[in-house]
Amino acid sequence: MDASFEAKTYSKVDRRLIPFLFLCYILAYLDRVNVGFAKLQMLKDLSLSDAAFATGAGIFFIGYFLFEVPSNILLKRFGARIWITRIMISWGVISAGMMLVRNEWSFYGGRFLLGLAEAGFFPGIIFYLTLWYPSRLRSTRTALFVSAIAVSGVLGNPISGLIMDSLTGKMGLAGWQWLFLAEGIPSLLVGIWVYFYLDSSIAEAKWLSDDEKTLLARNIEAEDRHKREVRLVDAFKSGRVWVLCAIYFTLMIGLYGISFWLPTIVKAFGVKGYLSIGLITAIPYAVAVVGMILLSRHSDRTGERRMHYVLNATAGGLGLILSGVFAAHPVLAILFLSVGTLGVIGSMPLFWPIPSAFLAGTAAAAGIGIVNSIGNLGGYVGPNVPVWVKQFSTDPSAALYVIAVALFLGALLTFLLIPKNLKPKQND
Repeated sequence: MDASFEAKTYSKVDRRLIPFLFLCYILAYLDRVNVGFAKLQMLKDLSLSDAAFATGAGIFFIGYFLFEVPSNILLKRFGARIWITRIMISWGVISAGMMLVRNEWSFYGGRFLLGLAEAGFFPGIIFYLTLWYPSRLRSTRTALFVSAIAVSGVLGNPISGLIMDSLTGKMGLAGWQWLFLAEGIPSLLVGIWVYFYLDSSIAEAKWLSDDEKTLLARNIEAEDRHKREVRLVDAFKSGRVWVLCAIYFTLMIGLYGISFWLPTIVKAFGVKGYLSIGLITAIPYAVAVVGMILLSRHSDRTGERRMHYVLNATAGGLGLILSGVFAAHPVLAILFLSVGTLGVIGSMPLFWPIPSAFLAGTAAAAGIGIVNSIGNLGGYVGPNVPVWVKQFSTDPSAALYVIAVALFLGALLTFLLIPKNLKPKQND
């Protein structure tokens, strides 16, 4: 089989899987972070403090942490079609149910349950991609999937602002209640669609010919033969997995420190109206969409992951610092905040091909789950950074500096502890 046949086959897989998974992740991320927009209204309605908001925003990741690895192992057992269906329907129901929050404790409970429901989705899809694409093709596909984070900001933030501007008070509901309801229902509907659309493996794909299935399966099998870490226990014993947990932890501090507080940061510039805030907060995400795809394509072409991650995360940290330095100049602040957002979001597709470069089988499912669950505890820290920093500094930009330091630390760990050659050593 020639190279043109292989290219056409992967293009066919791309068209079938990537746009659909992209849609699913847009809904997942929007339901996870729309609380940042709801904050602009619900804190006053429910008499919540900034500290209570930060705790509720972050407590999502405690539930997420507890069920992440079991969820990913169950996905491998039951197949992506059934398990992703379960995840999306349950999180859609809970996300819409956030409209019923009435006080601090119901807010905490709703966010915790949302974390339990969504646990396993992101690492499940990352693992799912390893069943279809060899490592050499995975960064660009991961980038297209992960770019849903940025696109959810580009599209979701203006939509969130529009919902709150136009529906506040309709049928006796606050704008933030409409926001949760309107953005939860699509996840439920798409979750039902997953059951009828997604194939759990190459063998199940009726839209592929026998020759195409053979090619795809052969490429995966050829790569997996060179991986020694394939059992569940291998994931827990691998030192690299725990290093990756620490690196991803720093990245998630950056991601959720920005995501949950970006509408508040933009509002502090003096921007009026929820739609206007949504449009301006879309700018950093739009920059991240373009930048991450270009970075990932270059990473796939060169086969290099480590220094791409180091340089991009470092640039992101510098962008956040400069955004704080120029906070009095909104145009420059947004420009540098865009660099910071690219440094965070653009690093994710550079990061995720690394664990699957040396893990396979159940070890890959568990290892990806371990990294994502422990790393996402940084999602608890990130939203709380602005609250904690206020105790030590009156500088409103101090939180951005702290988040930048986390990105620098992650880049340093990657440079020092992740080998250039990611293939496992015989004594690993």
